[in-house]
Amino acid sequence: MTEPDDATRMPLTSEDIVENRLAALRELFPEVFTEGAIDFAKFKQALGEFADDSPERYGLSWAGKSEAIRAVQSLSSGTLAPRRDESVEFDTTENLIIEGDNLEVLKLLQRSYYGKVKMIYIDPPYNTGNEFIYPDNFREGLEDYLKYSGQVGDDGARAETNTETSGRFHSKWLNMMYPRLFLAKNLLREDGLIFVSIDDNEVHNLRLLLNEVFGEENFIAQIAWEKMYTTKNDASQVSVSHEYILCYARSNDLCSVNLLPRTQTMDDRYKNHDDDPRGVWKPIPLYADGERKNGRYVIHAPGGRTFEPEPNKHWRYREEEVQRLIRDGRIYFGKEGNSQPNLKRFLSEVQQGSKTKTLWKHNDVGSNDSAKREMKALFQQGEPPFSFPKPSTLIAHMLCIITAAQDEDIVLDFFAGSGTTAHAVLEQNKEDNGNRKFILVQLPEPTGDADLPTIADVCKERVRRVIKKLNDADNGKLDLASTDKPDRGFKALKLTSSNFKLWNADEAPKDADELAQHILAFADHVLPDRSQEDILYELLLKAGLSLTAMIEPKQIAGHAVFSVADGNLLICLEDEITQETLRGMIELKPESALCLDKAFKGNDQLKTNIVLEMKAHEIKFHTV
Repeated sequence: MTEPDDATRMPLTSEDIVENRLAALRELFPEVFTEGAIDFAKFKQALGEFADDSPERYGLSWAGKSEAIRAVQSLSSGTLAPRRDESVEFDTTENLIIEGDNLEVLKLLQRSYYGKVKMIYIDPPYNTGNEFIYPDNFREGLEDYLKYSGQVGDDGARAETNTETSGRFHSKWLNMMYPRLFLAKNLLREDGLIFVSIDDNEVHNLRLLLNEVFGEENFIAQIAWEKMYTTKNDASQVSVSHEYILCYARSNDLCSVNLLPRTQTMDDRYKNHDDDPRGVWKPIPLYADGERKNGRYVIHAPGGRTFEPEPNKHWRYREEEVQRLIRDGRIYFGKEGNSQPNLKRFLSEVQQGSKTKTLWKHNDVGSNDSAKREMKALFQQGEPPFSFPKPSTLIAHMLCIITAAQDEDIVLDFFAGSGTTAHAVLEQNKEDNGNRKFILVQLPEPTGDADLPTIADVCKERVRRVIKKLNDADNGKLDLASTDKPDRGFKALKLTSSNFKLWNADEAPKDADELAQHILAFADHVLPDRSQEDILYELLLKAGLSLTAMIEPKQIAGHAVFSVADGNLLICLEDEITQETLRGMIELKPESALCLDKAFKGNDQLKTNIVLEMKAHEIKFHTV
């Protein structure tokens, strides 16, 4: 990740993905760069037999793919503004719910959360021909969001009906998904997993797209989820009762999938039929299908009967091994000693867990109906303010597969919908005393509900109600003063434009006098209606610090200073700063310090001296 140089202006845009990748290439192949650009002839030589410039090769292509790639490369100058009044436990929680276009938000999260997310789950809009509100003009992602949310202009974001007759039925969907998946991959840990829900309309394209973004070698599974347990006679040919969940690793070599915990149903199959002191056991047939050398012989039961394998079957073990098992009391011939022999498998010897399967049944992980009942129970009304939610038990199943209770694993959902993922994280933490954290991102799509006008509002309200339900259940059981109090809160943030005036050369006046006035207007480049807390969170984001980093307000020589992440970063956002305050910051020995450039009031001598003093104390000093 890029770091600004000492005593330079902090960049106010999102991470430059292209520059980072070029830097990685320069490190690996310095010989292929000529005058700052890649010489592809030299690059081909460096790659040797792995280079392929043939015009025909296997891959996924669609109309608009180049534009989708440019969407990844374009920078965002937006920010995430804190919303205390919409949050729960704002100052202590490490969970986030972000309202805004997820493409812009994913760009803004690159510095702070690069390679830190253990699990991603998304349930993107399915390509069903209904209204498709995610715009395909990616270059203006933030502007589109601001218009859509009513912050800029009156026309709102354009809602398109994505029908097959449009000629781009699949392309529009792929254009929307590609940049988001690309950016999401950057956030995933090397040992992390992504799960993506999808139906028949795009599962084939999504599989190819994920192969391209994550690598075919990182495919884990294509899971069939039984979403319904009753069939309806409303299908033209076949009633669809399942959806798919595609699962990919960031790196298959480094990812380790958990065994699922044993259930009571599994354990109930074990009983002690003969009072064996070694405990409960389950009978396993001693024979297997097919013929095998040394696998056909006579077994003599204690009651006098003899047994041989049926035709085209054989005993699982050699004769001498079976005789050893009989002497050890590991073969059961029934209460009378004359029944078909079975091997005893003791519960104490079996693996305390099982691998997940590619078929997830409704009675194990929940269904559409259980999801609707879950929502109704929370909102206590006839029809929940959200259609087609996923059951929290489905997401909880994924959490058990890849996350660990005590590791503070981060779980990301950037198509958050009604907030099922947060619900699952909170419930699973309750179940196993875990410390998982969640980051949710949701566009403020209208619901038509006066009380909860957008899906983002539904999401936040659902999570508040889950938190209240869990806290009410624990009332009287928890020591509220305990440091082990579970994290049941979230910081609400909202995508908006930068708190700073950003110079745009294309919009600058051509007339000299007008240009001079325009430049003067940028002398104070902080927007007048933004608070210090708004600015603080933008700087945390652009500096690559966690949005849940602990912040401690301090007073140094009469000025307010924010101490971030145990004093590693000191930020002063006062309109004017003094030498005493700056030297007081130096005395606290932070790794980095930051203040507004305008705070020097044109005193270049003070700024120069402080830059040198900071450098002498090995403190990275930035202005903005």
